[in-house]
This record gives sequence, C-alpha cells and structure tokens, in this order.
Amino acid sequence: MIDATAIRDFIEKYLEGTDLFLVDVQVKPDNLIEVEIDSDSPVSIEECEKLTRAIESEFDRDKEDYTLEVGSAGITSPFKVKRQYLKYVGQEVETVLKDGKKLTGLLKSADENSFTIISKEKVKKPEMKRPVIEEVDHTLGYNDVKQTKYILKF
Repeated sequence: MIDATAIRDFIEKYLEGTDLFLVDVQVKPDNLIEVEIDSDSPVSIEECEKLTRAIESEFDRDKEDYTLEVGSAGITSPFKVKRQYLKYVGQEVETVLKDGKKLTGLLKSADENSFTIISKEKVKKPEMKRPVIEEVDHTLGYNDVKQTKYILKF
C-alpha cells in the first residue's frame, strides 16, 4: 500500500513557493490516490496536470501500481485546512457547530487557532419591547465545528 504521508510530504514540498496548497490526500484500499489542492486564485487544469506528472515521476508505478486523481477543492465543499479559512476572509460562509447549530455570516478573520464569523441575529434588549437585528461576533476554535463552507451567491 502506498504511504499517504510520503505523498503528502512530496506534494507540500513541490507546492512550496506557489500560491497552491494541499487540502487533502487519501489513499484508498485499491491504491486509488486522491489529491485535492486549492489556491488563492482559481486552480487551472494545467496546474493539476503538472502536479500529476510530478507525483508520477516520484512514485514509480512499476513498484506500486496505483491510480491517481488530482483535482481542485470544490468551491462549495467544506473547508478541510486552515488556509481555506484565510482564503475566504471577507466572504459569506456557513458553519455547522458540533452541537448542530448553524451560523451564517461574514468570515471576519482567521488565524492559527480560531476564526470569527459576524452573523446577524435577533437580540432582545431589556429596555426594548421587541428584539432587534444586530451583528454578533462568534469566535470559534477549529475543533468546535463540524464543517464550514463558502456560500456561493449569484
């Protein structure tokens, strides 16, 4: 079986110095290798082809027969790495917390340990009869969420 860690290490080194970054590597039991990359700009087919050729030149198919699929992270796919949060700062996202609660709002910031979403919520103030809509900041740790994804708007 092909070592996913070796593939991951090779890809990360190969992508150094580019705006491309590794999102995921999976090696399935039938030696299907699935590589998912992303970028701060759109990922081209040519970039996927170049990475495919680089992987194939590094990992000999004569020693270990495998099938390789290299693609870009889908725009509406859940985020898998922190760098995707950084990419979408300033954009509308939906986050599902581990307790099942959903937050939808603007991704305000992201760093190594957490990210902040500004959502519009009804807030009941003691001096008012009716709740008002206010922007509320929610700072969350990456381990507090099931998934976060970009909301595509037309």
